[in-house]
Formats: sequence, C-alpha cells, structure tokens
Amino acid sequence: MSNNPVITDGSAPSPAPVEERPGTAAAVRRDGPAATAALLAAARRAANRRFAAAWVLTVVLLLALLVASVLLGGLRNIPAGDVLPAAFGLRTGLADYVIHRIRLPRALAALLGGALFGLAGALYQRLVRNPLATPDVVGISAGAGAGAVTVLLLMPAIPYGVEGAALAGAFVMVGAVLALSRQSGKVDTYRLVVIGIGLAAVATAYTNYLFTMAGKQGLSQVMRWLVGSVSGATWDGVTTLTVALAVCGICAAVLQRPLASMSLGDELASGLGTRVGAARTAALLLGAGAAALATSVTGPIGFVSLVSGPIAARLVGTERALALAPAVGAAVVLGADVLAQHGPLISPVPTGAVTALIGAPYFVLLILRRGQGAPS
Repeated sequence: MSNNPVITDGSAPSPAPVEERPGTAAAVRRDGPAATAALLAAARRAANRRFAAAWVLTVVLLLALLVASVLLGGLRNIPAGDVLPAAFGLRTGLADYVIHRIRLPRALAALLGGALFGLAGALYQRLVRNPLATPDVVGISAGAGAGAVTVLLLMPAIPYGVEGAALAGAFVMVGAVLALSRQSGKVDTYRLVVIGIGLAAVATAYTNYLFTMAGKQGLSQVMRWLVGSVSGATWDGVTTLTVALAVCGICAAVLQRPLASMSLGDELASGLGTRVGAARTAALLLGAGAAALATSVTGPIGFVSLVSGPIAARLVGTERALALAPAVGAAVVLGADVLAQHGPLISPVPTGAVTALIGAPYFVLLILRRGQGAPS
C-alpha cells in the first residue's frame, strides 16, 4: 500500500517540515534566549578574531615599512654588522650619523605622527558622525601649524614653544569652528565642515604670509609647514611624539565607553549615565591636541586623518575602528614617506605631497557621494 497521504478535500498535501539550521532566525525564535546568546557570543568571537588578524597584519606591515625606510637608499661604507647596533646608538662615525641620527628618527617620526593623526581623525569622525569632520579638513591642523610657525620665526628660543603654540592654535581653531557652526543651540555638521574649510584657508594664508617674511635661515624650517614633512626629524621630536601618543592613547581608551553610548544618541546616552557635554568637549580637545602635537613635529600632513578611520572601519567594523585607526595612520604616513624618498618619478618630495595625492581624490569622492545622498 502506498504511504502517500490520501487527499480527501481537494487540497494539496502540506510540505514536510524543513530542518532548521542552528543560528538561523527560525532556530533563534524556536530556541529562545539561549540561542540568541550563543549567536551573539559566536559573532563576538568572530569579531575578536578579525580584530586580532587586522592588528597582526598592520604590525607586520609597519615593521616592513620601518625596515625599508631605514635601509632603502643604500648603506655605502657601512658594514652590515653595524646596522642594527647603530640603530640603538651603539656605533660611532658614519653608521651612527646615517642610521641613528637621520634615517631612524625620520622613520619613527613618520610612524608616531601618523598614529596621532589617525587617532585624531577617528575621534572626530566618530564624535561628529561625519567622515569629513577631521582635524585637517576643519582647520585644526592648519591652526596648529600657524601657531607653530609663529613661534618658530618670531620666538624660536622659547623652550617647547613650538609645541605650546601648536596646541594653542589648535584649541583656538576648535573654539572658533564650534562657535560659528552652532545653529539653534546645536552643532550643525555641514556648517562645521564648511566653516572649518574656510578657517583652514585663513590659517594657511597666514602661514604663507609668515613664509614670505622669513629670512634665508628660516626658509628651510618653514617649508615643512606648507605641505608637511618628516625630513629633518630629531630624537627630541620623536620623544615628543612618543609621550603624546601614550597620553592621547590612554585618554582615548577612557573615552571609548562614553563615545560608544553617544553613538546611540545624546538622549539615550544621558539616560545611560554618560555626561554627554563633558565627553564631547574632552573628545574634541583630545583630537585637537593629538593633531597639534603631531603637527608640531611633522607639519600639517594632510588627509591622513581623513582616510585612516574609514580604512580601519572597513577592516574591523565601526565600533572598533578607533582602536585600529592609529596603526593605519602610522602605516599611511610611513608608507608615504618611503614613496616620497624612493618612489619612481616623484622622489624626492615632501611626505605631505604623497598623502595629498592619495587623500585628495578620496576627499572629492566623499563630497560627491554625500551630495548624491549615498552612504559614506
């Protein structure tokens, strides 16, 4: 006898139930909270593995670029066995001069300065929720550069005067941009970007004016503030960048949780206990400080802040982009500096010229996509 069901009412037989796979929406509805928790735990483990893999790959890339920056260009008359000891200052003469005093400080300044620019850009992008709102675009880096050049030309003997003036210029620019971009008691992100670009042009014009007033001795020092360069970096500058990155990194880690809650909206963040006003002010000042201290050593290397955060977000997701953005910024500046020194057809050029070649088309693309209503 056939096992097929007998149809007595003219309707089609009901299909056999399909086995539900674990992790599907149907399985979650059937199994309830336990399945949901397991699914979330699996997603978290996958995100952790992705984050760890991205960090490992970025660190390997940074080490490769660091070695290339030190070794490319030839080491004539320097024995191979003296290269590593000279990097730690254990040799004298030519090896010490070429490696320890010129190439290694330049490479480390590019790495540390890029990390600070990347951190500053990711902070502003996450806080304002606008990929265009970065320190170099809204004029923070230009303000820091204007302050640094003022002290460099007019009061060069002041201890730590360049760093202090860069911080002052950045904070003044932050205050001006925020004050002018407020509308109905709130900061309008579109106005913030447009006003920031205008104020950046003013600060750049002021820097150019100082450049025309500089004497022959000051010309080489001021040149780096027009485009941005790590040429001529010293161990004092590397020390400044190291301390700045350590302090800014710790502060960014403290602000990570308030920023995460603020991404849900100011009202909900306040309901969760976050002091929204204080956290926003702290993040704005932290980003400005990071960009200013990097600018005080390297000059305003453009577009690093703009591209680091989005690259990090594509690698590890938006929520963890802030943790990876400094490493991405370091790789961008260090790689750009290697190209600036040894790239075919373009070298030697300032590091900022190479980052502009990369970042300017991306900036235009962002403007066009936002104008068309596409997600950034």
